[in-house]
Amino acid sequence: MPVLARLRRELVFAREAAKMLRATRSVSPADPTTVADLLERRADRTPDREALLFEGRSYSYAEVDRATNRVAHWARFRGIGRGGVVALLMENRPEFLFTWLGLAKIGAVTALLNTNLRGQALAHGIRVAAPDVVLAGAELAEALDTARPHLEAIPEVWVSGAKTPLAGANDLDARLAIESDARPRRELRDGMTAASNLFYIYTSGTTGNPKAARFSHARFLQVTRGFIAAARIRANDRILCVLPLFHTAGGVVTVGMALGTGATLVLRRKFSASAFWRECREQRVTVFQYIGELCRYMLHVPPGPDDRSHAVRLAVGNGLRPDVWKPFAERFGVGRILEFYGATEGNVALMNLEGTVGAVGRIPEWARRRTPVRLVRFDVEREEHVRSDDGFFVECEPGEVGEVLGEIPADPRAPLGRFEGYTAEDDTRKKVLRNVFREGDAWFRSGDLLRRDADGTIHFVDRIGDTFRWKGENVATTEVAEVLSTLRGVREATVYGVAVADHEGRAGMAALVVDDRFDPDAFYGEIERQLPVYARPLFVRISGSIEVTGTFKHRKVDLVREGFDPRRIDDPVWFRDDQAGKFVALDCAVFDRISSGQVRL
Repeated sequence: MPVLARLRRELVFAREAAKMLRATRSVSPADPTTVADLLERRADRTPDREALLFEGRSYSYAEVDRATNRVAHWARFRGIGRGGVVALLMENRPEFLFTWLGLAKIGAVTALLNTNLRGQALAHGIRVAAPDVVLAGAELAEALDTARPHLEAIPEVWVSGAKTPLAGANDLDARLAIESDARPRRELRDGMTAASNLFYIYTSGTTGNPKAARFSHARFLQVTRGFIAAARIRANDRILCVLPLFHTAGGVVTVGMALGTGATLVLRRKFSASAFWRECREQRVTVFQYIGELCRYMLHVPPGPDDRSHAVRLAVGNGLRPDVWKPFAERFGVGRILEFYGATEGNVALMNLEGTVGAVGRIPEWARRRTPVRLVRFDVEREEHVRSDDGFFVECEPGEVGEVLGEIPADPRAPLGRFEGYTAEDDTRKKVLRNVFREGDAWFRSGDLLRRDADGTIHFVDRIGDTFRWKGENVATTEVAEVLSTLRGVREATVYGVAVADHEGRAGMAALVVDDRFDPDAFYGEIERQLPVYARPLFVRISGSIEVTGTFKHRKVDLVREGFDPRRIDDPVWFRDDQAGKFVALDCAVFDRISSGQVRL
């Protein structure tokens, strides 16, 4: 790149990064301002502005404020006050927002339960939150019932939207109807600071039971202001949320961008690939939040007249892979894609301010030492960090893959870099690394492998635990899945490692969702051309669908457990037979030959 062009690039980056930094640093954990104050100020300034649109029903900011006041009074009636906890199990609808905003007005905490959980997993989520009350939407009353047998003590249950409440539950709607819509006294929040807990938000649970992460008012306000600055959100924007409100992507980013500017939140109960662009046109959407897999699903929908007949100027989200990025932007005419990297509980936040395809952000060399983010070497086979002779961690060179860490400031009052932890202290301790680069320092470990190129551009590679080692080489499952997803007839792909008797490491296996264009012989030839031999899947499972978490991440734990044993799998399984030069059906006889070492892998 010519010197002048490089200089212009760095100046633009510095300007945008500084704008974001100013916005996020403006929130101090010691500040008495809470999210409840943000809502009340917004309702006072623009009471008649449309705040929320859901299934044809519009709510002004004043109406939202009044609805949240009723919830606050109900909570006080129930004896819930500052620091009290309400576990919320509800699909996307206005009452979800009214509930947690109303509880925030009295300083209570809302545990945002994952609506996909059932039985023991849901009971675990309730248990770690230790709620005073469980509040469920009628649409999930049966789901809540599956958790009851697994709870030693069953909290009081209230149901919203039920004509006939769940057996033993209380009717929330009936109670709210008689509560006052006047604001509760501001003094109820006196003494609170932005560092106080607002939510418990649960991790995705891709590898086991979700953990309840503490999420403060300060974190909400910082995320809100950072995204508003980076995305240039305006009061006349209409922000579409199709992601679940119980996770940060939908429940904080989209809600916060609207609340922080007075924009309109267009809320949908669930995502629909076939209806997405029609709804964007009909609701005059200008901004939407994505998860990468949603964009892939939309590309599978046949082209239609609504593909470009919309006013969307910006898509903001994470997980958009390079093989989807360009086709998605070109087909649907999305002017700007703002990809970011972060985690609900993490203190590392990266944002692709320059729109580099496939990247999650950039840290130029001149900014690296001023940024409390590092990539460190990680031995995938031993599942441990690499240390130098002096016992400290080793920072990655450009082009190397390593785990991304975020420095935790020694001063808990610091505006940035705080790690708020989980409700379980043991889970919190496991996420903190100490004496990383010097004695006494502390760093948050992300569990993610990233790569930083020579110019500072950063790419997501894989999750630790997903990356595996085969034939002496590291295999990044995300990168292999990205290649497989581009091949003819493959609609969806996820890759993972499986244990094979008497072999070191793990062999690659892919679960595929395919259409009638898929041909195993052609697939064999393509992966031979496009992937190094160690990265080519040895086993392929053809599935009708691939289980995902609430944020559309592939859930691999059951796939890994079932391995490639046809006795445990109902789906067709294929084995890559390199001697025959093709994939062959893997039946019990072939499985036994592989397991006994008769087949050379």
